[in-house]
Amino acid sequence: MGMIYKRGKVYWIKYYRSGKPFRESTKSHKAADAKRLLKKREGDDANGKLPGVYFDKVTFTELSEGFLLNYRLKEKKSLVRAGRSVSHLKDHFEWLRAIEITTLKIQKYIEYRLEQEAANASINRELSALKRMFRLGAQETPPKVDRVPYIPMLKENNVRKGFFEPAEFKALIEQLPDYLKGFSTFGYKIGWRVSEISILTWSHVDREQGSVRLEPHETKNGKGRIVYLDDELKEIFNNQWEARKTSKTLIPYVFPGKDGKDRIKDFRFAWNKACKNAKIGKKLFHDFRRTAIRNMVRSGIPEGVAMKVSGHETRSVFERYNIADDKDLKLAAEKQEAYLKNLTTGTITGTIHDFNEKRGNHENG
Repeated sequence: MGMIYKRGKVYWIKYYRSGKPFRESTKSHKAADAKRLLKKREGDDANGKLPGVYFDKVTFTELSEGFLLNYRLKEKKSLVRAGRSVSHLKDHFEWLRAIEITTLKIQKYIEYRLEQEAANASINRELSALKRMFRLGAQETPPKVDRVPYIPMLKENNVRKGFFEPAEFKALIEQLPDYLKGFSTFGYKIGWRVSEISILTWSHVDREQGSVRLEPHETKNGKGRIVYLDDELKEIFNNQWEARKTSKTLIPYVFPGKDGKDRIKDFRFAWNKACKNAKIGKKLFHDFRRTAIRNMVRSGIPEGVAMKVSGHETRSVFERYNIADDKDLKLAAEKQEAYLKNLTTGTITGTIHDFNEKRGNHENG
């Protein structure tokens, strides 16, 4: 049986679960409140629920550690991004218990990140990480939380617009450090994701055939992929191979990082500095993906082939990257103008006349 007692002016309750005593403050000066809480706790015990005081001890840090452990065990490719999300969330929630993370506090976090000029998409990725922390905590045995708070999401503009013009790419390459030049050129021409290029080892490369292959487990859509290199990329890969042979340690990666000992990882500082020095505005490496797709389509490569090169599985996603810019729209206007002008020339008029004459002969038998 449980009991009610006072510490100072505040009522406390004591109850048992599996023979273990639990003590909990009611945070109230009223005996009636203590009786209701005790009855609820005893009811929870009868229904096999954990006592509320158990959840009171779980912290944000504990949830975040479980979240990252889950990503590591499942070998998720977005582990680095998940780590960045946790880092931002820690700034705001690190010292809080899970039960203290309410919708109001989450909204204050959103306001705080917006004041830092974080993009809506970035904030939503962080909020998604927070929601997954709670869901994983609720699924554990025993559960770490008894609820998942309502987490509002921001509106996103999913239209992708960024891409590189040839002059912009040339200016950027001149400013990038040497270890990023070949890496970026491959991205600009082939349109693969950063995570797909950075993991390339020489086992992925057939230098004799001039091709690069990714296995199904190494791609986002789970499908293998092969691309063939043009002359410029072949030269880049040959240079990387020769540089590898002169290195003291044989690095397996095609594009080693700055220290030459591991693959390329976080290069945002060098990238942003190069964009600034090249005077091309704020660009993303992911803009290469859009640029490669646009250039392939413009050059006459069938869209189905372009999708295989870039690794797009569905046309709906591919179309979000195959963006028509102002030059495409101007070219469309010029083509239409030329067509309409031809309507008044003998070329089309003569063709129509010949067609009508042939049709008349046919009808006359």
